[in-house]
Amino acid sequence: MDGVILTPLKQIYNPKGDIFHAMKKSDSGYDGFGEAYFSTIHKGDIKGWKKHTKMTLNLIVCLGEIRFVVYDDLKDEFFSVKLSHQNYQRLTIKNGLWMAFEGLGEDNMLLNLANLEHNPSESISVNIDEIKYNF
Repeated sequence: MDGVILTPLKQIYNPKGDIFHAMKKSDSGYDGFGEAYFSTIHKGDIKGWKKHTKMTLNLIVCLGEIRFVVYDDLKDEFFSVKLSHQNYQRLTIKNGLWMAFEGLGEDNMLLNLANLEHNPSESISVNIDEIKYNF
């Protein structure tokens, strides 16, 4: 899907504790830095739909398993991926696309490395039932 990049990430295993890469400024999808934050979602819950008008998201699941669904309303096209420790990748979502996500594991947490600081007037949100997708 245009505006979506899925990047495999390096994991370095160490008997005293592992290292999980997230993003370097030389990576595809890097569009500057505005803020980083963690978000949790409970098993079976769905957050969304949200469309950013300027912000680029770089989403990494650091705990549990989360299904992300991206919707391009101009092309009526969906993209879906489950990210977890076993499928450790970074999902980059450019502005102008709708996004929702569902908690699949018992405990779920994501990291977003956004190119802009949060501004509530920069995004549009609609109820989950306004975009038809079978989670």
